[in-house]
Amino acid sequence: MKRQFIGSFKAGESIDDIFVLTEKAVAKKRDGNNYLTIIVSDKTGQIKGVVWDNVDEILATNDSGSFVRIKGSVSQYREKLQLVVKEMIPCPVASVEPDDFLPATNLDVDDLFERLTKICSTIKNQHIKSLIEAFFNDETFVRDFKRCPAGKKMHHAYLGGLLVHTLSMVMLADKIAQHYEGINRDLLITGTFFHDIGKIRELTYRYTIDYSDEGRLLSHIVIGVQMIDEKLADIPDFPEDLEVLLKHMIVSHHGSYEFGSPELPKTLEAILLHYIDEIDSKVNGIRDFIASENSGESWTSYHRLLGRHFFIGNK
Repeated sequence: MKRQFIGSFKAGESIDDIFVLTEKAVAKKRDGNNYLTIIVSDKTGQIKGVVWDNVDEILATNDSGSFVRIKGSVSQYREKLQLVVKEMIPCPVASVEPDDFLPATNLDVDDLFERLTKICSTIKNQHIKSLIEAFFNDETFVRDFKRCPAGKKMHHAYLGGLLVHTLSMVMLADKIAQHYEGINRDLLITGTFFHDIGKIRELTYRYTIDYSDEGRLLSHIVIGVQMIDEKLADIPDFPEDLEVLLKHMIVSHHGSYEFGSPELPKTLEAILLHYIDEIDSKVNGIRDFIASENSGESWTSYHRLLGRHFFIGNK
């Protein structure tokens, strides 16, 4: 049974427990010899580590994404905790409890899904309603949609994260559609619901959150459009112009070519979807980053991707 969790690590603590080896990379010491940098995780978070000794043996016997037993200690490095690994050996899947290694929402996913379906039930366009119902009536889709994370690291990176993210966005979309004139509410809510559905095939999340081969090769944007096509095949007379507008929202929701959108948002609904996604993902990601800080300072450490420190406040 796992006893030591990353979220409660303290500098100077000795470690002897099982973790998921999320990433590993070889680097060079000043003397030219190899050392290993790693990231390991469990349901409470992840931590970087370093392996100075027996690097070749550890590298050859431990694969990324596998369970490993680590013996070592926790140290402080550049205001962050890190593992100094003395020993790392692979562990069979049968010897671990999967729930120890994947973070999950503490919210009731059935309640969240019911709230989502309630908002979607207010859509008036019968063609769109038929498409949404085709997904809601698909038991496999519903099961996976309730469990899937919304990302590997950046935001909502936990079981149920996709549902939490989608419901939050649909609630925002509903309010924004009432605020601005000339917005097709049915289209905005539908595009918001569908924008990330491809993640249920883009991501794997049995023991650790990672990308599937399909996800790496196609991305959730392409997969999402494919999923729409699969359902549309059984819906006769779905208007072609409506299909194009809906798919445009999916392919443009990242907002720019730089961030993986095949197209830029070119309708008001697509533009709103992009900014709603930005709001919800950024707020969640920054909140999680702030929550992960344990220095006791009033400012966070430097967030490399967003290029700034964040103010926590006086404690």
